[in-house]
Amino acid sequence: MLDGIRIYSSNAVWRHILSELGATVSDTPDATYLDFDSLNIIEPATPIIIKTAIQNAVDGNIQILRNILGCNVQLPYIQAQIIIMLYKSGGMSAADLRTTLGYSPNANTHAVDTAIYQLRKTFGRQFIINENGVYKIGKL
Repeated sequence: MLDGIRIYSSNAVWRHILSELGATVSDTPDATYLDFDSLNIIEPATPIIIKTAIQNAVDGNIQILRNILGCNVQLPYIQAQIIIMLYKSGGMSAADLRTTLGYSPNANTHAVDTAIYQLRKTFGRQFIINENGVYKIGKL
């Protein structure tokens, strides 16, 4: 039901429920896609109430992409996440970006680098800039 969604919750009961619903539950709030605690879901809650609240939060991220890009664009998950994380944070190092996306900061993978390359190829070299080792949203 929540496959592919990374969620943080400080509450052990919610963590268990979210895990049972298929979400990937994180131990730290700064390395996740969605802070479940901030949704303020009132107990008892049915799975459909939980899913609706999470979907509404995800839809907020779609609005962020629309505001940044100026139109609706269908992007691969990792590319959309990179844009959203850089926008929300104001900039991130490569290691922090990898961690936020669920990779080890020292991972021997080029998934994040490839996604940034593809974003630059699609939206221009200045769309994602690197200033002193920190990736930031630049110009379209």
